[in-house]
Amino acid sequence: MKAIVVADEAAGTAGMKLAERPEPQAAINDVVVQIHASGFVGTELTWPSTWTDRLDRNRTPTIPGHELAGVITALGYGTAGLSVGQRVFGLADWYRDGTLAEYVAIEARNLAPLPGDVDFTVGASLPISGLTAWQGLFEHGRLRAGQSVIAHGAAGAVGSMVTQLAREAGAYVIGTGRAADRQKVLDFGAQEFVDLDNDTLEDVGKVDLVFDVIGGDIQKRSAGLIRAGGTLMTIVAPAETRPVDGLAVDFVVESNRAQLGEIVQRVRDGRLRTNIGNIATLDDAVAAFNPTRRISGKTIIRVHP
Repeated sequence: MKAIVVADEAAGTAGMKLAERPEPQAAINDVVVQIHASGFVGTELTWPSTWTDRLDRNRTPTIPGHELAGVITALGYGTAGLSVGQRVFGLADWYRDGTLAEYVAIEARNLAPLPGDVDFTVGASLPISGLTAWQGLFEHGRLRAGQSVIAHGAAGAVGSMVTQLAREAGAYVIGTGRAADRQKVLDFGAQEFVDLDNDTLEDVGKVDLVFDVIGGDIQKRSAGLIRAGGTLMTIVAPAETRPVDGLAVDFVVESNRAQLGEIVQRVRDGRLRTNIGNIATLDDAVAAFNPTRRISGKTIIRVHP
């Protein structure tokens, strides 16, 4: 099968190449999925799991990408709840070959049914962004109606999901980004916008939850905006500066079939919009992950027509 592979950690995305790889086989509790569309996170090539297995042994060359939408072609021994020919989407294991390929072997529990009225490109854009926003807001942040949220990077793939889900939950949402992102952030449902280059972040006052996807100085300054009992939520790195009277939480997103179902249902009924910035083919994937211009939103690779 054709797949994008990486073998040189120092080269970053420039070291990605299209190559032939053996088709995967389904282990116990696995399924094999013919991938129609897949997603990739720009920081994947800095993750230890991209290069080593759980015992810290080198596992290159590896296939990156962890989001997928496609059709099941084979079931492993003991697999239940899914069937050959079924449309699915989900989140592949960090320590296994990923989804920038024509086929992937994946644990059945990491997949959810993809309704027939949801396009594969849309399905592939949901797992990491949607689950990260859902788990950060509701599992770790325990967001409630009437609370206030700062969604950093609100024009991006995760930030736009945070904005929409928080707004639907009854929160007051303040989105941040660059000046050019203002209208896009407001269109996704933010009630206020902060231009991080030209506005003063601290002018927003105290909030109940900050969802940080930026890190660095923005993360440090955000700690001071958390009101008593609030939460600084980050997916970048553990907070160096913690809120005085609140929590600082960093987490790694996990696959969850029920939550994937909640997310895709919101897409179907119009409560949630995806944020796809670019769609490319597998043959053009290397160029897509080394863009010559800024892409606002998720890059999706269309693998199978």
